[in-house]
Amino acid sequence: MKSLDVITIGRSSVDLYGLQVGGRLEDMGSFNKYIGGSPTNIACGAARLGLKSGLITKVGDEHMGRFIREQLQREGVDVGGVRTDPERLTALVLLGIRDEDTFPLIFYRENCADMALSEDDIHSDYIASARAVVVTGTHLSNQRTEAAVLKALGLARTSEARTALDIDYRPNLWGVAGHGDGESRYVADRQVTAKLQSTLHLFDLIVGTEEEFHIAGGTTDTVAALKAVRAVSAATLVCKRGAKGAVAFEGAIPDNLEEGQSGEGFPIDAFNVLGAGDGFFSGLLKGWLDGKDWPTSLKYANACGAFAVSRHGCTPAYPSLMELELFLERGVTRPDLRNDTQLEQIHWSTNRHRNHGEDLPEYRIFAFDHRMQLEQMAGYTLEKGSAFKGLCLKAALHVQNGRSGYGILCDNRIGQKALHAASGTGLWIGRPCEWPGSRPLTLEPELGSDYGGLVEWARENVVKVLCFCHPEDDAETRADQEATVKRLFEASRRNDLEFLLEIIPSKVDEVNDDTTALLIQQFYDIGVFPDWWKLEPMKTADAWANTIAAIEKNDRNTRGIVVLGLDAPEAELAASFEIAAAFELVKGFAVGRTIFGDVARAWMSGQVEDDAAVAEMAKRYQRLCNIWDESRAAAREKAA
Repeated sequence: MKSLDVITIGRSSVDLYGLQVGGRLEDMGSFNKYIGGSPTNIACGAARLGLKSGLITKVGDEHMGRFIREQLQREGVDVGGVRTDPERLTALVLLGIRDEDTFPLIFYRENCADMALSEDDIHSDYIASARAVVVTGTHLSNQRTEAAVLKALGLARTSEARTALDIDYRPNLWGVAGHGDGESRYVADRQVTAKLQSTLHLFDLIVGTEEEFHIAGGTTDTVAALKAVRAVSAATLVCKRGAKGAVAFEGAIPDNLEEGQSGEGFPIDAFNVLGAGDGFFSGLLKGWLDGKDWPTSLKYANACGAFAVSRHGCTPAYPSLMELELFLERGVTRPDLRNDTQLEQIHWSTNRHRNHGEDLPEYRIFAFDHRMQLEQMAGYTLEKGSAFKGLCLKAALHVQNGRSGYGILCDNRIGQKALHAASGTGLWIGRPCEWPGSRPLTLEPELGSDYGGLVEWARENVVKVLCFCHPEDDAETRADQEATVKRLFEASRRNDLEFLLEIIPSKVDEVNDDTTALLIQQFYDIGVFPDWWKLEPMKTADAWANTIAAIEKNDRNTRGIVVLGLDAPEAELAASFEIAAAFELVKGFAVGRTIFGDVARAWMSGQVEDDAAVAEMAKRYQRLCNIWDESRAAAREKAA
């Protein structure tokens, strides 16, 4: 049994996509950063569709190389074939969306890392681990990378792996067009044609646009070009025809392209064609490797291509398997897919990068995002508050000890230094937005009136907002608070930030077993889909069951629930954990004052030194972690 379904080989870059749609690349003022390069995109797209994919490439020994490696892992792509080149920089591409027909791009690939791929980077055991090997045409343009590709193809034959070629013709990457012609898709060149034709016999599947088959076949007559390719290769040929879909040819090439096998197409509005072919290839691989017929495989490919052209970026646009299945079942309800609310929610919730493809661990969160409570303590100053939050972080890191499943809640107003220091530690990091104690809900001024401050947040920060609300709220209060939460939720999505909604009805009015469930439904009804819920402890199993039913009715892909503490004594928290731990959607806790409250008061007044404060908070935090873990284990044992 092979461990991988497919390995792709070739380009890997950082794509900087201009955000000002309709403007010239010269005038772009801001960019989104994604991973790119045809084989990298294909590997990620295949992984999103449930295939076990790997990538063979090289990246630089610098920040962008590490970004690619880490992002591949988040996407679920095996990085066993990704090598680090200490001498060369990671490739870079700048791209823009000018209009529906113009997509300027500049390749920064002079002596880049992935073009240093050599035969020494191709290992027989790794190739043998895959059912299929996919290469792209760019790596046939250089003697060194061509040797690596040919070695991989030879090993693939030996291990009985299938082989596929994405022609992926970029004239300027072959040296037959200038740096400013990155968008060019076709320049005739006899040497390129000869090089391609010398390798076409090595493949079981060859995929390209009509222009790419023109270069492979040496003629701009598409049928004649396909026949020229068929003369040197027995591969199945898949010709992409843009809005006309795609056709597959297993045997002799007919005189009319319409006689090829085709799959269902999808009438959608094209927003960005860059990366569409890689999305198409991912869907095609899903069908091909799952043993589907060509019409079905082409339907998958066309659908994935439709998603790709409808969104910003390449890899970020590709669908998950759940998203693809929903789309194929439901069909097109509006041609601009990026504005299809149902699809966009599924796209977001099934492609969130953190822990992609894995069960989320338990989350034990030390919440020290409190502001008002610290400010009211005797001896408090902003400087001392900041220093104390640094001690809280030290306690959290001591308990975490490099393990997953631990986190913090930390604010920016008092705890900025601790918040920034936590980045990259592996901790889950939540960051509050609400003005402490506000009702109706008011947000921290740092966000700005348009919530534009979120653009400055680290991507690993989770947007957390606490709303004191109750199902019996008057209409004006409810409308005011819901409007604030909705705007913040939408701003979080625009900035690619996860969203945590904390609701505390018990501070507003009496609660029963239905109170929290009713509130949750009210937020879903206005189109708010939190990645996380932070909920106060509930005293009965029925209350938890009602709450979870409300969440799962609306969003089967939520990250989960964490239980808050409300400054409860440890024994009271233990009792609440015992009830909550019986429900798997409850992922853990987010508790603060029970851990730091007494310590903070003593430290602020000079009764406790730094080391003692850290040790005491670490002890309390660890004890709560143990109580949660024991409660969860007991609940699972009882259920079993």
